[in-house]
Amino acid sequence: MLAPKKMKFRKQQKRRIRGQAQSGNHLAFGDFGLMSLEGGRITARQIEAARIAMTRKTKRGGQVWIKIFPDTPVSKKPAEVRMGKGKGSVDHYAAKVRPGRVLYEIGGIEKELAVEALQLAAAKLPVKTRLLVKNDDPWI
Repeated sequence: MLAPKKMKFRKQQKRRIRGQAQSGNHLAFGDFGLMSLEGGRITARQIEAARIAMTRKTKRGGQVWIKIFPDTPVSKKPAEVRMGKGKGSVDHYAAKVRPGRVLYEIGGIEKELAVEALQLAAAKLPVKTRLLVKNDDPWI
């Protein structure tokens, strides 16, 4: 699973996810992509599950690019622990995603297979998404 190798600080505050994606909001590598339509946190497990679903559907043909990285630590206290006594330890890592961010790109395969693979990947993610095609208007 994806996780940062090294961080300046072990724990972070939550913060809100506001506004539209200013970078990573267009297709850069592949012919087809999956764009987020709402903001949210996507965990490293969800990113990996979507990647596996895509590569299995394409039978390892073509190429897949993951355009997000889980660099935000999410802390969690154990079950049935009383209030107080500090912040919980880091449980997992997540990627903060804004609306308009391209999550995955795929190339080197025909359109029908790419659409099916990206629909499978979208089912694994907690945010609403839409399909992108190269040289098309992204907000149709």
